[in-house]
Amino acid sequence: MHVVTRFKHALIEFTGVDMTAVFQRNSKASMPIAVKGDGAYIIDKNGKRYLDGSGGAAVSSLGHSHPKVIKAIQQQVEQLAFAHTGFFSSEPAEELAQFLIDSAPGNMDKVYFTSGGSESVEAALKLARQYYLERGEPQRTKFISRQQSYHGNTLGALGVGGNVWRREPFAPLLAQANHIAPCYAYRGQQVGESEFDYGQRVALELEQKLQALGPENVIAFIVEPVVGATLGVVPSVPGYFKKVREICNQYGILLILDEVMCGMGRTGTLFAYEQEQIVPDMVVMAKGLGAGYQPIGALMVNADIHDTIEQGSGFFQHGHTYIGHPTACAASLAVQQSIVEDELLENVNVQGEYLHNQLTERFADHPNIGDIRGRGLFRGIELVKDRASKEALPVETMLHAKIKAQMMENGLLCYPGAGSVDGKLGHHILIAPAFIVGQSEMDFLAETLEKSVNQVLATI
Repeated sequence: MHVVTRFKHALIEFTGVDMTAVFQRNSKASMPIAVKGDGAYIIDKNGKRYLDGSGGAAVSSLGHSHPKVIKAIQQQVEQLAFAHTGFFSSEPAEELAQFLIDSAPGNMDKVYFTSGGSESVEAALKLARQYYLERGEPQRTKFISRQQSYHGNTLGALGVGGNVWRREPFAPLLAQANHIAPCYAYRGQQVGESEFDYGQRVALELEQKLQALGPENVIAFIVEPVVGATLGVVPSVPGYFKKVREICNQYGILLILDEVMCGMGRTGTLFAYEQEQIVPDMVVMAKGLGAGYQPIGALMVNADIHDTIEQGSGFFQHGHTYIGHPTACAASLAVQQSIVEDELLENVNVQGEYLHNQLTERFADHPNIGDIRGRGLFRGIELVKDRASKEALPVETMLHAKIKAQMMENGLLCYPGAGSVDGKLGHHILIAPAFIVGQSEMDFLAETLEKSVNQVLATI
């Protein structure tokens, strides 16, 4: 054995800390090694069990050991693991696309597969641009999105996103973004203003931005139906998206909904936009689409967009090697079929309401919990320095990181975030457990979350 290798092995035995050749997200962190999934739990190599209360990042909607999905992957690999879409389509891709089109309200017509959420957003941005080129409108070059939004970590997706912390290091490389305010009633609704009036007011910012930019220069408005990781699970108020859809129609721009985190049943319906009673021109999905069993994302578009390309150049100027991957599509199809066959959307709504009641019971009067919100099994709580004034703590307190570490110590995985208010202030905790959970898991989640939050707050 090489002397350096022997030294590393000796160091591991002496310190108990694993050395790694992996470039970790946080190079200063020592990551536990996950070795097994058991339903809604992940088990590390020391045998410790963690309830996955956030599905990683709202990914693992069927937990980590679903037998139907595992079997589907095994069968597909035995038959055909991969075929490049420059030469072939595949049966799993065709079946999954048809399932999504059949399940989607409105005139959705075609599905373009990718390997994840950021890729799906990139595809949406490029297809939206090409759509207008094919229509003879090359002057359209601008996108509008919202402050405190998140649409992915590639340069194009960061460019339209509104996550201050993620954008800042790469700002010189990003295309110019055009942002309006989010629909964030907890901090934006004025005293004496109804929810509906607030929603209409912030929706009208889209019209004002269009008039400032010139609507003939704008491609699309891209927006999350329920904002995920940046704001901490913030749904819109009633009527907001109907007004947004009306404005997009009036000014002739596309409406792109980013359902990467909030879609695929997470909020209680397969598509989050169903609850807004609108239909987008494009919808982007990933995460729960494949539930983590294989990397997959998708872009779904209406008939007009596809027909414009087909009747024009006929060729979408885009592509990645692993789009439409047969094994990924087979896994995703098994995930979606299991959700239907096992009637899991009903459980999402039942357990989501139960979880909300548990969180309200434990945190409604907590001096450092400002808001409890969400839909289905997609819930968030916002932490504050003072409940009455809504004063937030600065990111530098690292409250989110401390809570994450304490929760893991207590056997719970949730997804804390910082910069909720404006990128510099505010903290939240995102909760997104598997659709298979029961009340006992929800009880443990709520109890352990309360315990962990209080343990950390007692030290600051």
